[in-house]
Amino acid sequence: MKDNLMQSKIKNILMVYPEYSKTFWSFENILKILGKKASFPPLGLLSISSMLPAGWNKKLIDMNIDPLTDADIQWADYVFISAMIVQKDSAVRAIERIKKLGKTIVAGGPLFTTSWEDFDDVDHLFLGEAENTLPQFIADIESSSTQRIYESKEFPDITSLSVPDWKLVNIFRYHSMCIQYSRGCPFNCEFCDVVILNGRTPRTKTSAQIIEELDNLYDLGWRGGIFFVDDNLIGNKQRLKKEVLPEIIEWQKRKRFPFSFNTQVSINLSDDEELIKLLVSAGFTTVFVGIETPEEGSLEECSKYHNKNRDLINSVKKLQNFGLEVQGGFIVGFDNDTPAIFQKQIDFIQKSGIVTAMVGLLSAIPKTRLYKRLFDSKRITTESTGNNTSVSTMNFIPKMEPKLLFSGYKKILDTIYGPKEYYARIRTFLREFKPPKRRVQKIRLFHIRALFSSFWLLGIRDRGRKYFWGLLAWVLIKYPGLFPYAVGYSVAGIHFRTVSTETK
Repeated sequence: MKDNLMQSKIKNILMVYPEYSKTFWSFENILKILGKKASFPPLGLLSISSMLPAGWNKKLIDMNIDPLTDADIQWADYVFISAMIVQKDSAVRAIERIKKLGKTIVAGGPLFTTSWEDFDDVDHLFLGEAENTLPQFIADIESSSTQRIYESKEFPDITSLSVPDWKLVNIFRYHSMCIQYSRGCPFNCEFCDVVILNGRTPRTKTSAQIIEELDNLYDLGWRGGIFFVDDNLIGNKQRLKKEVLPEIIEWQKRKRFPFSFNTQVSINLSDDEELIKLLVSAGFTTVFVGIETPEEGSLEECSKYHNKNRDLINSVKKLQNFGLEVQGGFIVGFDNDTPAIFQKQIDFIQKSGIVTAMVGLLSAIPKTRLYKRLFDSKRITTESTGNNTSVSTMNFIPKMEPKLLFSGYKKILDTIYGPKEYYARIRTFLREFKPPKRRVQKIRLFHIRALFSSFWLLGIRDRGRKYFWGLLAWVLIKYPGLFPYAVGYSVAGIHFRTVSTETK
């Protein structure tokens, strides 16, 4: 009798991760070349799975890899969905299908936290982080007293979180794995929703937790890139320097550096040489930095004070000199922007050697200070899609005449991703870049595919082929050790030019 009672409590949980719309970061063409299905696994859902009762049956469908079938939905007692704003269209369609089949929907993540009012068909909504509220939901299921809204007034302590439930996915179908060390950012940029979702006081995991997660991925056979998904990895510099990075460095040495890391940081990293050296020693190779704009007035407008009163190009080059590739985020459409901003952005990007330069139009994301300011002044025209690299998605009335803003934005993209300027920027970067000397990584199939694809797609078929061959000849003569980087950035340019061409 007791066994039957326990069996009756077992639930079938289907986790659904909606498709991304095409964005600057989708890299669908490059993923095909590399033989991968998606860039990153859905870390949020994998983390939620590890918090559910061990005896429950769980299945995950990443719609960026596999289709969601009616059979999947009909199997489930509860369907969990997590999504970001750029997944909204796919999430809406999935919810409609699930609802028609009569299944209970549980939703959480950034999309549902900031726009929960738009989802009447969702049965249970988790607003914000779920660590404090998920146990109550599980208890409510057992007592048949579930609520529609679950929200905690406090940000959870993350020092006791379990390792994500990696067994739910085939890790080798993804280009990179991901880990989260911290939540929250000490800065409060007007257009950003991080402080709404995760607060301004960075909360961190322990070094033991991070090592356990690295061990877990290593034991699963992963060798390659890992993305630290933190919105600002260096929000708590002292703990990172004194505890976490030294432990990662020792782990990497013991394992002979099986992983390379990339993450997101603020530009003030360039002020701390000790921290830069530790990051590079730990195996960090790439950092994404929100540069936004070289225009001081626009930095003031959006509260990006930590970018003001500094030589941003020198800050970027310093990071490159220490062995970090800097990817940059740039924005046009601030109220303080004048028509001169377009050439200023082009000049900055070219001089900085930021090869991966994501230039977008300013977007007002729900619940942000920017959204509130523009809403109060009756300038909001529609909700944000989360994709700020298409003029058709601008969701407010800009101060600059729209046609001028859109044509200037298009000029930036056409210029920086035109073959001449793009290959010139790779050269600028490689002149500054000084990566650490480590053992040569094992050559894998996707490396070979990328090399021969570059020869065919860029060296024969592409209109910029003379710049491609010129780059390869130059790097073999000047910096032969950086040849793989030259090939990799050249291949990435296929995607960037596609984004530029399709922007309208």
